[in-house]
Amino acid sequence: MRIRTAGVVALFALALAASGCGGDSDEPAAKETPRAAGGKLVIWADDKRTVALKPFAEKFGQENGVTVEVQAVSKDLQTNFVTASQQGSGPDVVVGAHDWIGNLVQNGAIDPVQLSAEQKSGFNETAIKAVTFNGQLYGVPYAQENLALIRNTELAPEAPKTIEDLVANGKQLKAAKKVTETLCLQVGQNGDAYHIYPLYASAGGYLFGTEANGDYDPKDLGVGKPESIEAFKKIGALGEKGEGVLKRSIADTNSIATFTGKKCAYLVSGPWAVADVKKANITYDISAVPGFAGGKEAQPFVGVQAFYVAAKGKNKALAQEFVANYTTTPELAVALYQAEPRPPALTAALDQVKGSDPDLAKFQEAGKNGQVLPAIPAMAAIWDPFGKAEAAVIGGADPTSTITAAGKTISGQIK
Repeated sequence: MRIRTAGVVALFALALAASGCGGDSDEPAAKETPRAAGGKLVIWADDKRTVALKPFAEKFGQENGVTVEVQAVSKDLQTNFVTASQQGSGPDVVVGAHDWIGNLVQNGAIDPVQLSAEQKSGFNETAIKAVTFNGQLYGVPYAQENLALIRNTELAPEAPKTIEDLVANGKQLKAAKKVTETLCLQVGQNGDAYHIYPLYASAGGYLFGTEANGDYDPKDLGVGKPESIEAFKKIGALGEKGEGVLKRSIADTNSIATFTGKKCAYLVSGPWAVADVKKANITYDISAVPGFAGGKEAQPFVGVQAFYVAAKGKNKALAQEFVANYTTTPELAVALYQAEPRPPALTAALDQVKGSDPDLAKFQEAGKNGQVLPAIPAMAAIWDPFGKAEAAVIGGADPTSTITAAGKTISGQIK
């Protein structure tokens, strides 16, 4: 998951035919042909998704005689969508991460999506779970993603079993002046909760507890609890006043470039980094992010990218038709994969591409122990305070007081 980006940049057009909206159902939506329905469909997506969708949409439009307007939003897509929805000026369909769902539902910005039982069975079970909120399906997933350890095999032939093993080898490489950094894990001045989470979880920390049915419980906040303090003591020991492995100078803007520039042997990142690694002609391998010795397994977040139907869109029937019956096709899923290689959530699409891309299986293996990124509204309160506390501790701040204060801030925002 990259830092979310968005700003209106590009348009394209298409429009479809419609059936009724509604909640999750075992019956597929009744369909008309797009030509018969007419109308206009407006879609918001980020830049890369727009580029992937555009030729596909144009082809669909040519075949069916319809028009679709797709607006590429390159900054604050989620926030802009909620604001536009409240003002009645939003799109009919929006493309984004699954952890938006709680916030979007809370703001009345999206409707449940109607998929048949057969359609749902075609997706990875974790992906369907990720887009299900309060027992209803709110999006159609098209890709999954999780962090892994990408290593330069010329510098690090073997995958480290623990973070301590990684640090030891990285230090040897630095001493031999083969690298300048031990590990490329993005932190930045404001921290990065997503990228530090595997180590936080390995050290015993958690964000939210779970209820009996497995849903995240916003009333059980782990940040500020003794487990989180102990976890950040370990993280702090890897920081600038400790081992010097985690640094605020390594951020989303330079972590991948530092690795592709052969200045570090290890990179914690996701499928989005692979294109740059290949372009740099680095021999690499992918494995699970290692945890602390004697601790739990490191657990990356599993994120899902999905299509959503806007609750206040002007053509909701068209939007339901597009999301339920067009985005569920393997052809579109493969096109999106080709634009940015992330494991497709649709099994048929994954089967088409995995033979030519061995990295997919490696990322999936690295994420098999992962946790579905919480999509509850309370998660919105986590990112900023947690990230800033992380950056402060890595910079040398006291873990106990820093994380305790972050927990109070988060708890206050949730209430």
